Amino acid sequence: MSLPRILAISKGSPAATAEIFPGDEIISINGRLPRDVIEYQLLVDEPELEIDINRGGMHHLVTVNKMAGEPLGAEIESALFDQVRTCDNHCEFCFIYQLPKGMRKSLYMKDDDYRLSFLYGNFTTLTRFTEADLERVITERLSPLFVSIHTTDPNLRSKLLRNKRGATSLRWLKELLKAGIEVHGQIVVCPGVNDDLHFEETLLGILEEYPQLASVAAVPLGVSKFSQEANMRAHTREEAERVVDLVDKFQEIFFDLLGRRMIYASDEYYLIAQRDFPEIESYDGFPQHENGIGMARAFEAAFNGDKNRAFGIKPGFFASVDGAPASGYRAQRVNLGNPALNGLVKSEDPRPIAIITGAYGHIVLSPLIANHPRKDIRFIEVENTFFGGNVSVAGLMVGADLISALAHEPDGHRYLLPDACLSEGRFLDGLTPFDLPRSVEILKTDGHSLARALALC
Repeated sequence: MSLPRILAISKGSPAATAEIFPGDEIISINGRLPRDVIEYQLLVDEPELEIDINRGGMHHLVTVNKMAGEPLGAEIESALFDQVRTCDNHCEFCFIYQLPKGMRKSLYMKDDDYRLSFLYGNFTTLTRFTEADLERVITERLSPLFVSIHTTDPNLRSKLLRNKRGATSLRWLKELLKAGIEVHGQIVVCPGVNDDLHFEETLLGILEEYPQLASVAAVPLGVSKFSQEANMRAHTREEAERVVDLVDKFQEIFFDLLGRRMIYASDEYYLIAQRDFPEIESYDGFPQHENGIGMARAFEAAFNGDKNRAFGIKPGFFASVDGAPASGYRAQRVNLGNPALNGLVKSEDPRPIAIITGAYGHIVLSPLIANHPRKDIRFIEVENTFFGGNVSVAGLMVGADLISALAHEPDGHRYLLPDACLSEGRFLDGLTPFDLPRSVEILKTDGHSLARALALC
């Protein structure tokens, strides 16, 4: 267990007044050492604090007096101070097993930690969940949580996770729901494994055993060229159509019996099936927007000027937590305040525009651009040769493929790149936008940001 380390102090905050400094390590707060930033927040909410600090090997006892609930103003370096609860499943479809060697070490870390589910929206299988965890979640109301279901058949779930505990770990889901914890589920549908009749039985199982689930996403597995699993393959169009049809069927069943649709298919399924996306109202507020559910309709609405609609839910804690770090999980995409990257270009810039995106992004954006008053907009569709397989989303574009795509592009054009493919200013292969052969303008990956970048005046 490591000590919470102070990364930054807000100017004028109680922490600054008490002379707490970056680099200080917290030994205890009112006699207690927090295990994670969740517990840290509960402790620093108190009006009177005695903080035992390690500073360069010397102990300092700092007293802080503030209003109850007033932020301390100290940013913590990491979210968990004890060890991350790593995943001991060996799922055939796990994308981490499909990464090539030599990438950033953090990309190979598999977690199955309910705290990271609460903090960042990570999905957990609950195979490492315990009675003590259940008690803490219920007592501290750590909600919402995000749970990977995949199937409600115990034997098939154990086989999918390659973990005997997979057959029984959904008992914790039942207890969480019984206690009123908001839970969102996910089913990774693998063709020939848990699709068709198995998928239908899973949806029936959810209706019978877990009707209190807030939402459930059906998503296709991603297969890279580095996959070693013979059973894992991409969906055919016909298989994707069957998934979409089953989702449509069960949306009606859930709505009739529960008053809500509950199950949603990812945008990728509609693209593979070559079907139109459902109308925006059918997404019921986009509860799994970050999981690829309704992103296309949300993007379209924002592009066309809908500024009032809220898309998705905030993974519980980090909507407001004082001192919450983003690094490593939901890290800042890039410093958009850097003019060398965001290209603070005036909207009346007359240069031709190229939108850089993946194959799926091209399909989604083309209808929006077709009716745009500017006629000098084109697409650069980047083939993902780095991952290969069925990887076609813009968020997995890497520097090497972008270099190839931009190598022969003309000077004097504007090149727009979505920030979804960056984490802390780097692509997944470690390169940065400064390594690209053309200067790019990095935009937030939302319709409003793209509309502004394309505006004529």
